[in-house]
Amino acid sequence: MTLCTPARTTTRPRVQRPHSPPDGPRRFRIAGADLSASVAVFLIALPLSLGIALATGAPLQSGLVAAAVGGIVAGRFGGSPLQVSGPAAGLTVVTAELIQLYGWRTTCAITVLAGLAQLGLSALRVARSALAVSPAIVHGMLAGIGVTIALAQLHIVLGGTPQSSAVDNALGLPSQLAHVHPAALAISALTVAALLCWPRLPGRAGRLARKVPAALVAVAGATAVAAFAGLSVPRVDLPSWSSHALPGLPEGPVLGIAAGVLTITLVTSVQSLLSAVAVDKLVAARPGGAQGVPRSSLDRELAGQGAANVLSGALGGLPVAGVAVRSVANVSAGAVSRASTMLHGLWIVLAALLLVPLLDLIPLPALAALVMVVGIQMVSITHIRTVTRHREVVVYAVTLTGVVLIGLLEGVALGIAVAIAVALHRLARTRITQEERDGRQLLRVRGQLTFLAVPRLSRALHQLPHGSDVVVELDGSFMDHAAYETLSDWTTGHLAHGGTVETTGPAGVRIADPAPATASASHPCCRPWTPWHNHQCGERPVEPAESDASERAKGLHLASGIGKFQRNTAPLVRDELARLAREGQRPSQLFLTCADSRLVTSMITSSGPGDLFTVRNVGNLVPLPGEESGDDSVAAAIEYAVDVLRVDSITVCGHSGCGAMQALLNAGPDDPPTPLRRWLRHGRPSLERMASRRHAWARISGRLPADAVEQLCLTNVVQQLEHLRAYEPVARRLADGTLTLHGVYFHVGEAQAYLLADADEVHSYDDVFTQVMPTGHREPARAS
Repeated sequence: MTLCTPARTTTRPRVQRPHSPPDGPRRFRIAGADLSASVAVFLIALPLSLGIALATGAPLQSGLVAAAVGGIVAGRFGGSPLQVSGPAAGLTVVTAELIQLYGWRTTCAITVLAGLAQLGLSALRVARSALAVSPAIVHGMLAGIGVTIALAQLHIVLGGTPQSSAVDNALGLPSQLAHVHPAALAISALTVAALLCWPRLPGRAGRLARKVPAALVAVAGATAVAAFAGLSVPRVDLPSWSSHALPGLPEGPVLGIAAGVLTITLVTSVQSLLSAVAVDKLVAARPGGAQGVPRSSLDRELAGQGAANVLSGALGGLPVAGVAVRSVANVSAGAVSRASTMLHGLWIVLAALLLVPLLDLIPLPALAALVMVVGIQMVSITHIRTVTRHREVVVYAVTLTGVVLIGLLEGVALGIAVAIAVALHRLARTRITQEERDGRQLLRVRGQLTFLAVPRLSRALHQLPHGSDVVVELDGSFMDHAAYETLSDWTTGHLAHGGTVETTGPAGVRIADPAPATASASHPCCRPWTPWHNHQCGERPVEPAESDASERAKGLHLASGIGKFQRNTAPLVRDELARLAREGQRPSQLFLTCADSRLVTSMITSSGPGDLFTVRNVGNLVPLPGEESGDDSVAAAIEYAVDVLRVDSITVCGHSGCGAMQALLNAGPDDPPTPLRRWLRHGRPSLERMASRRHAWARISGRLPADAVEQLCLTNVVQQLEHLRAYEPVARRLADGTLTLHGVYFHVGEAQAYLLADADEVHSYDDVFTQVMPTGHREPARAS
């Protein structure tokens, strides 16, 4: 949309169209960290791509094609900037089975169809649903694939040929051990020794040497030894690119091909999305934090993987997925943008075209040993400890065993079935115990309270003595309607017999008691889902006209609200407020926000009395020091909060649909100097920042703002944070590292909060607001 300027002449800066790029040319720049990281990833990806192609039985060039396409295409269009994509060890078993059943050309066609399916899933925005799969199932699947890979490659390490299944490979090991090829075993042993020992080199020289990837050292060393010693071992044989096999029309049973497409789609998607989430955690944990690297957009990442698979299959490459080993190397090497993974793909292309004579010297046993070690590492001890700690080792073990003995899809299906059974068992398992403590009856309920536990709960409740003091301790996160009614009815009867009932959580913290049944009869309008807007609990519903004419005219609306506070809320907060009255206020942060009635600070921040030192004004503005012109209220609040209350942080919170920002946009030079206009002059720097060529427009994760008003609301938050730094107390505390700044944007219509990334640094190029998820961590908002 285009903003229409008023007919009258104004002095405010020119405003661009909301969805246009910032003014001025942008040059593509490559950071030095990205360049060095791309080389490190390339040195790891080159031997791994050849080894994975060897393990699948595909043409060796297909691994290079997948690595190049994954780096360039998925790196450019994917939603995880630092994730590296390419041929993945987790796809080895699936691809090998498809090649054996349908041939290479049909397998390439299946890869193309799987990529199209991923693009469709991305359009439906279902990427996040893939994270609903239990981690125990994913880890078990990867471990099963790792075991299958290791068993197959062990035959090549010993100088033989792998069989078609993990069971056959295991049964054939005794015969293979009786016919070991000494040269192949020697090269493989040298490769494994280099892989295991290189990362453990001691001393300063070891630290310098470890900058060269262990996979490259192992394969290069084995190649050099085999060449100089003249060992007779099979070697890489890259055919001419002119004879490279491209996909053909799928040939085979329709159901079988559809199952192959489904398998490739699911495995590549789940692995890529889980890897993207892991990369986000690695980026956040490295020294310096994210350093401007945006969090992954999972739907975009799925689209990027789909595009890469379409092109890889069309060019005769292996299926592509996000891979953990290369992604970890990319993050550890200090990459800061998607340029690193794209450059690594470019280096793969150059190597495939220019280094063929060197690649043909690599012994196949060395590649097999490399992939075998990768397969063994997929059975992660850390994952086993994690699933054991969360009591999901049965799910892990069943999935692993099913993948190894039956097949990938069958094993995953078994794992899902067991995971559902375990969840149902936990939901139905509720422990109810009773004891007497200090003259009071203590009833402990461990687990979820569902209708399945109602008979035992009812029996335990009715065994409590009439008229006794009872504490019901609930240690669970769910109570269904049947259990609630049982507890509520018993509470009503026990209170009628002169007893007392207190309901607490596991730490003894008192929680709201189940409402007696008479409550609903006395106040039929009161329900847990009752809206709070103009709600009059326990009072006769009145027509709007009657309400306007009587209650509001007489001021009874306010009095009624105060009465309800004294009756319902005051008893719950009286002890806490009494403590605050004795000890004084010790808020943790200064919260500066707009005076808009829709912004309820305690609701947005889940805070209570004494938590926030709140300053509200029209437009959440922070006047620069010396420009208050007689109104020092904001400056006084900042000084008091920073120097006297010693708050830990200051938050500037803007919101959508801000009337002050709308008025600022519409202001003209001939407008009368009303108090509102005089106050809004403090927002002019935000308007100038939005139109400046030196500053790109602020973004809400993956999307530009919907219109100029929203853009000004976002820019205003960033600008007011910059104004805060001009205050001497704030600057001093920031320099000491004892104060942090935060920017928040609250979208009223969506009831969604967005947090400014790296608010301690006002960016000159891009300010990104990221979504605050219900679980507490931050994720990018869905791109528009």
